[in-house]
Amino acid sequence: MVDKMTDSPRTITIRIGFELTYEAVDPTPITLLIQPRLEPWQRMERQQLSFEPQVNVEEYEDAHGNTAHRFRLPVGRSTIRQDALVSVPSEPENHDHGGDPIPVGDLPTALLRYILPSRYCDSDRLMDFAFGKFGQLQHGFVRVQAICDWLHRNIQYRWGGGSPFTSASEVISQGFGVCRDFAHTAIALCRCFNIPARYATSHLPDVGFQDSGSPMDFHAYLQVYIGHRWHSFDARFNVPRIGRIQIACGLDAVDGAFSTLYGAANLSAFRVWAYQIDPAVVRLGDPIDLAKRLDGTPGLRFSSQDLAR
Repeated sequence: MVDKMTDSPRTITIRIGFELTYEAVDPTPITLLIQPRLEPWQRMERQQLSFEPQVNVEEYEDAHGNTAHRFRLPVGRSTIRQDALVSVPSEPENHDHGGDPIPVGDLPTALLRYILPSRYCDSDRLMDFAFGKFGQLQHGFVRVQAICDWLHRNIQYRWGGGSPFTSASEVISQGFGVCRDFAHTAIALCRCFNIPARYATSHLPDVGFQDSGSPMDFHAYLQVYIGHRWHSFDARFNVPRIGRIQIACGLDAVDGAFSTLYGAANLSAFRVWAYQIDPAVVRLGDPIDLAKRLDGTPGLRFSSQDLAR
């Protein structure tokens, strides 16, 4: 739905958050990438972020422009909790596909890293495969979409079937994976054609999308740089989504992990939420009550407050 006065889409409100509990036997340094990125299409309305017990937290911007939190887990149990309300457009991502791929010689220097192989995106091992499958296609959006189409049809999504050791070439060989594997493989294949591609993480509510019943989690996808801007693609679902809230990006999952531990600590509890709400009904800090969600069905719904904006 578009506002006829401004020709801009109405915004909707997404409640996002998580609760992580760690058990540490020694003081353990940790870095978290859990803060939504500062992007023009998503606006943080309100947030609560707590650390129990309280610790000294350093917030900084990493090499990819992500907001990171660095601190030490004390001995024993620690719980980190975030609850936030974020406004996002009510239209599907990539609604305005346009622009041409930029030749390598004209790419900004900072983007060159995104066309090279990385730990999980071993594009150097996939050159023959990539050109055999996609080399005859039009360069740019057509080729990227064809890569995502092939992965969506030929790689089985297998809940719990991921491994922190699996590279893109291995995903193709084994024929299954989780969202991070879909993202890594699509990224590697795009890099074979010198299309800058980066790994991205997000909250992905089921706005205008049927709830599958799977537990809520952080989600991995990819972004490609075409026409002087980044565009989102998701080979796992392979349809433009509404309400995605980007958290982090980087070369691959090494740069996008929601937590990186530098020692012996165990993640003993993990809970994530992301769902559309009516901000007039649901308040920050309320108990998580999915009976009050507005998403989870194929139809897009607006709250009375969203309609009034």
